[in-house]
Amino acid sequence: MEVVVHGRNVAITEAESAEVRSRVEHAGRVFEQAVDSVDVELFEETNPRRAGERHKIEMTAAVSGRIVRVESAADTRETALDGAIDRLTRRIRNLKEKLIGRARRPEIVAVESEPIETDEIVRVKQFVMKPMTIEEASLQMEMLGHSFFFFHNAATGLQSVLYRRRDGRLGLIEPS
Repeated sequence: MEVVVHGRNVAITEAESAEVRSRVEHAGRVFEQAVDSVDVELFEETNPRRAGERHKIEMTAAVSGRIVRVESAADTRETALDGAIDRLTRRIRNLKEKLIGRARRPEIVAVESEPIETDEIVRVKQFVMKPMTIEEASLQMEMLGHSFFFFHNAATGLQSVLYRRRDGRLGLIEPS
């Protein structure tokens, strides 16, 4: 398993980096051969109003062809690391159970000619997408009060998703 530890606006000592790697590798043992890589980013919040969540840790893991992402924030780096490791372990364990359960699950039995599904789609939305700029999409997202907005990007000609990040800034997802 490859573990990459880096910081944003924070210095990380080799001892801290080794501790994080050790803890992440231990958490990865839950699903032994399936965890390919984990990217760990540590950073400090400079906003004094968020002093209780000053230290943040984001972990992004490639597990069995899927992406698992967790984050944790606390007043100390150790507490934030503990929270992130707990969440990562729990998410990897849940993914393992779902994958193993899916392989062992018997065929879906029809009841009154309707299949029983656990991940049932309860609503389908269709709409016409006119090309718009990122600024127009941002305005539309704000007007709707949504945390994300799916749109046709006029600049690239691609379908894109604009979303509000937890830090309040915007993110953009585009196909490669």
